[in-house]
Amino acid sequence: MAFSILALCRRSGQVGVAVCGSLIAVGARIGVCAAGVGAVVVQVRAEPRLAAKGLALLRSGQDAAGTLQTLVGADPHANWRQIAVLDAAGNTAMFTGQRTQPEMSEAPTQDACAIGSRLASPLVPVAMLQAWQAEPALPLAERLLRALEEGQRAGGSQPPGRSALLRVAHAPDLNLVDLRVDWHEAPVAELRALWDRYRPLANALLLRGIDPDNAAVRP
Repeated sequence: MAFSILALCRRSGQVGVAVCGSLIAVGARIGVCAAGVGAVVVQVRAEPRLAAKGLALLRSGQDAAGTLQTLVGADPHANWRQIAVLDAAGNTAMFTGQRTQPEMSEAPTQDACAIGSRLASPLVPVAMLQAWQAEPALPLAERLLRALEEGQRAGGSQPPGRSALLRVAHAPDLNLVDLRVDWHEAPVAELRALWDRYRPLANALLLRGIDPDNAAVRP
């Protein structure tokens, strides 16, 4: 159904999420993030307002565990969902409801966590984390995408993924990367093509918005 990773880059302070799911337009529903705040993923029976509420709780000062406890406790449909929370300190918390379908799996570490449901193998999130940890000097977006690619190589989800998201927050209210594939036979590969095209322009396009006097007209 879906596999996702949330991560914090200590070097840049960026926070990001990457998702691949079997339904159309997962990027519109599943993952939110804000630098200096954290990230939240709500998948399976995704509820976008729940993810936004989680981010608001993190902004208010709650940590990952407290945010997750509040979200699950206030949601009458929590057993339909899989939720992951990452706070600004790099702590993570995860929940998988009893009505989600196997294989379900979670893999946490400091500064990142990966989750999945209806997986081809319970090792998919572990493979994703290993890919994310492999080259810490790379930009966060690249590390997240490599994690998603490794999750796909490890079997991905069933039914196969059809949409994908790569989102990285540069500031509490500003994304550096927000790329989506809404319906494709190979969404992770298509997301890679988009990122490879966007990557050389990402910082220049950000500068055009926040400092237009000093930005290149055509980055």
